[in-house]
Amino acid sequence: MSTQFPRFEVIPAVDVQHGEVVQLVQGERGTEKTYGDPVDAATRWIDAGARSLHLVDLDGAFDGERANGAAIDAVVDAVSVPTQLGGGIRSAADATDVLERGVDRVILGTAAVENPDIVAEISERHPDSVVVSLDAKDGEVVVEGWTEGAGISPVEAAARYDDLGACAILFTNVDVEGKLEGVATDPVRDLVAATDVPIIASGGVATLADVTALRDAGAAAVVVGSALYEGKFTLAEAQAAVEE
Repeated sequence: MSTQFPRFEVIPAVDVQHGEVVQLVQGERGTEKTYGDPVDAATRWIDAGARSLHLVDLDGAFDGERANGAAIDAVVDAVSVPTQLGGGIRSAADATDVLERGVDRVILGTAAVENPDIVAEISERHPDSVVVSLDAKDGEVVVEGWTEGAGISPVEAAARYDDLGACAILFTNVDVEGKLEGVATDPVRDLVAATDVPIIASGGVATLADVTALRDAGAAAVVVGSALYEGKFTLAEAQAAVEE
């Protein structure tokens, strides 16, 4: 296990759209269900025992530029655990700005897929600060807020980042994301076998069995959103399940 993730971690998601916490189904605009204020959500997860938080500027992901900076800044200021942020971070300058604002890890999807060297550029100045996001639909990496295919599989893409300084790869299975119908472990196993970079799994978690299945597939961590917000299980229950 990487020093970044000395033990399997369950990471609550705080996805922000128009200043509010939302969860989408398969990343589709118009499917959102809202869950209130981002700071309230973040502090709720910290109080429940979260060791880190996964933050997403959804408007930034869709529109290509960050749009919820004030809400994200408020969350970062309110919590004392490490945070990782994705959505609309398209350049090294964007990443540097976010890191200097107090975010611990930046998540690069479109930017890293289109220009892998950006990972090394940022990592040289800020070691262990770049998570590469490989989001897949029908076995193909998708970019631009999951709206465009990149013509490459997650396994093929992952091999690019072994020597560029990425501290983790966030793999989101868009086919099951937000549906609360269970996870697909084979793509996670394939990624774990293809790279030495730790894999953070995301998408489809609905039960405690899904959480432990991703751990058993070799993931270093899992991001959980809808299942926690909908009360399918508690964060404490998920953490206890993977520590048994």
